[in-house]
Amino acid sequence: MRTIVHLSDLHFGRVDHQLLRPLQELVARLAPDVVVVSGDLTQRARTEEFKAARAFLDTLPGPQIVVPGNHDIPLYNVASRFLAPLRKYTRYVTLDLTPEYVDEEIAVLGINTARSLTFKDGRINREQIEQIRRRMGDVDPHLTRIIVTHHPFDLPDSFDKDDLVDRAPLAMRAFAECGVDLLLAGHMHVSHAHNTAERYEISGYAALMVQAGTATSTRGRGESNSFNVIQVEHDRVEVHRYSWVDGTGSFELAHTERFQRSGGTWTLTAEA
Repeated sequence: MRTIVHLSDLHFGRVDHQLLRPLQELVARLAPDVVVVSGDLTQRARTEEFKAARAFLDTLPGPQIVVPGNHDIPLYNVASRFLAPLRKYTRYVTLDLTPEYVDEEIAVLGINTARSLTFKDGRINREQIEQIRRRMGDVDPHLTRIIVTHHPFDLPDSFDKDDLVDRAPLAMRAFAECGVDLLLAGHMHVSHAHNTAERYEISGYAALMVQAGTATSTRGRGESNSFNVIQVEHDRVEVHRYSWVDGTGSFELAHTERFQRSGGTWTLTAEA
């Protein structure tokens, strides 16, 4: 079994600082095999925000799979936005825009969906889709395959479909071909987990979409600050949501969902 800590939407520049140390200490105690951060490390892609985000990442265990979000591209500096949108991200966070972690049980691949030409929406291009097809297609078939992006490939019906990654249907067909199991994302500041069967009718295939809330931002959108702990076995996944509790000054386990794989389809188990 592998343990993944899934953080998202840190938004340094709009951080609730009282959450940082309890989060760091809890993540250390959880002793994850990999830490995933699915974008929006900063609020306005300013140098001081990236420095603070980098300092925070340095307090967390590794290995880490980190991808940028739309807030990590400058909003008001037009020249930087269009000529070097991820210059500060690559300077302070990582040069690798397709980070990868592979061991004997899981294969995790990060993909950048942030773009200069849109203020908040995400896109995946055909080259990235082919890269996923090649890299995930080459791993051992017994490994659980996991894709990390900032923008989600699926959302509940209550959300606007415009918040989905552009070209999501094309990507989902490729995911089915190379057996992608889990899709981890952020962006919406809301936690949820479900399979993709309702939106994408692909015979014999339904991935597990896991959305993380905002771990540290003051912009909670009606949900407490939270993060996910995902425990992965070959045919079984448990998604544990830890939420901030003001009364205790700590993140505490709030909800657990369990999913089982049958063939290429992940479904919620009755025991959840």
